[in-house]
Amino acid sequence: MADSLEFAGFSPKAVEFLRNLADNNEKAWFDAHKDEYERLLREPSRAFVNAAAESLKALAPGVHADPRVNRSLFRIHRDQRRVKDGPPFKEHMALWFWEGPGHRMSCSGFYFHLEPGKLILAAGMPWFKGEALHAYRQAAQHPIRGAALAQAVEEVAGRGYGIAGQCYKRLPRGADPEHPNAELLLHGGLYARMETEIPPDIFSPQCLDYCLARWVETLPLHQWLVDLTWRLEPREGGQGPQKRPEGIKKRRSRGH
Repeated sequence: MADSLEFAGFSPKAVEFLRNLADNNEKAWFDAHKDEYERLLREPSRAFVNAAAESLKALAPGVHADPRVNRSLFRIHRDQRRVKDGPPFKEHMALWFWEGPGHRMSCSGFYFHLEPGKLILAAGMPWFKGEALHAYRQAAQHPIRGAALAQAVEEVAGRGYGIAGQCYKRLPRGADPEHPNAELLLHGGLYARMETEIPPDIFSPQCLDYCLARWVETLPLHQWLVDLTWRLEPREGGQGPQKRPEGIKKRRSRGH
């Protein structure tokens, strides 16, 4: 079983499979090569998730590392309801480790993305859903929480990460254009990302250590966002927002 595999890194043949998939992105080809997908990508990805679980919990105690599809593993099939004219399969392998209450994609988390010639690592919330956008904007303008956000963004950006998620052209109604966090109010999501050529470590047992060393540098932003999601969750009986459970506390991140 895949869950019992010891993670030893991804194979270069996994990248070759994704490159071939990009050239032959159709159901008949994928069905004929499904065994390769299972052996080169899905099984090693599940092993990676299992190996990452304990190490990630040392950084983010409430993190979820679940080696099932639609949990930590993203589906390789595209959602054809949203992209009817696009190719049927994604041409990358993506993993997600999330922390906080609610649906996995409504939480902040750590992201792994492998495609031919490229590795992307990220942390944060790709988009703010429902009440989260309003709560984020309120927090970003709060004198204390807003200052903490600015500090987290500055710290993570100073380590060489891009700060992404800006998608609006105009500030929210009533927002002060001179506010220190005015630019952050244009975000519909907030995450730190790095993109690089695939390093040799990805093809070795050092893959997990390589990723952890980058994710730990994004902790200030991730922790701020996890706190935001906990504040969104109502207590039982409707008595205001929840607090982080005992034992799930902020951890200090390491610098370079």
